[in-house]
Amino acid sequence: MTALLVIAKEPVPGRVKTRLTPPFTRGEAAALAEAALADTLETAAAVPAGRHVLVLDGSPGPWLPPGFEVRPQCPGELDARLAAAFADCAGDAALLIGMDTPQITPGLLAPALDFERHDAWFGPAADGGFWALALAAPDPALLLGVPMSTPQTGAVQYERLRAAGLRVGLLPVLRDVDTAADAREVAAVAPCGRFAALHARLTASPEAVR
Repeated sequence: MTALLVIAKEPVPGRVKTRLTPPFTRGEAAALAEAALADTLETAAAVPAGRHVLVLDGSPGPWLPPGFEVRPQCPGELDARLAAAFADCAGDAALLIGMDTPQITPGLLAPALDFERHDAWFGPAADGGFWALALAAPDPALLLGVPMSTPQTGAVQYERLRAAGLRVGLLPVLRDVDTAADAREVAAVAPCGRFAALHARLTASPEAVR
C-alpha cells in the first residue's frame, strides 16, 4: 500500500507565505496559501493511494476534504519533520508533497505511485528544492541532515538517494509559490483552480502591481 502525504502549515496570517508580503497583505497571503492547500488536497484526494494523510502544523479547517488522516508535524527543522512524516508510514511506500504547488494534477502524481522499476521518485523544484519525494521503503536517514530551503537542497537530496543505491525516477520540474512572481506564473499555468481564481481577484485592479 502507498500512502500519499501532504505536509502543510495551517494558513494563518503572518505564519504562511510571508515572502508574498509585500505586495500582498498578510491576510491576502494567507488566503492564497489556503487556496493553494485546498487545490493540493483536492488533487491528492483524487489520486488512488491506499492512504491519504495530511501532516499538519496547526489545526485543520473547512479546506480539508473528507478521507484524510490528520497527523501533527513533529517539532524541529524541516529535514526532521519530513523524515518523521515518512517514519510514520509504518512500512508502507509513501509519496510526500507540499502545499506550494497547486498546479499539480492526478496524472502528474500517478507515476510516483509505481515502484516496479524505481525505488524512489524525485520532483525537483525550479528554485533548487524539491516538490515531491516518493520512497518504496521510507527511511528517515535519507532526509535527516539534508540542508533545507537553500538553492542546493534538491541536488543534495537527489544525491543522497543515489548514494543509497536507489533507482530514482524523475518527475517534472515545478515552481513553488514563494514570491509574487511565482504566484503569477503558477496561476497562469493552472488557471482553473481556486488559487488562480483568488490570484485573479486580488490582482484585478489596475493599480495592483503584483
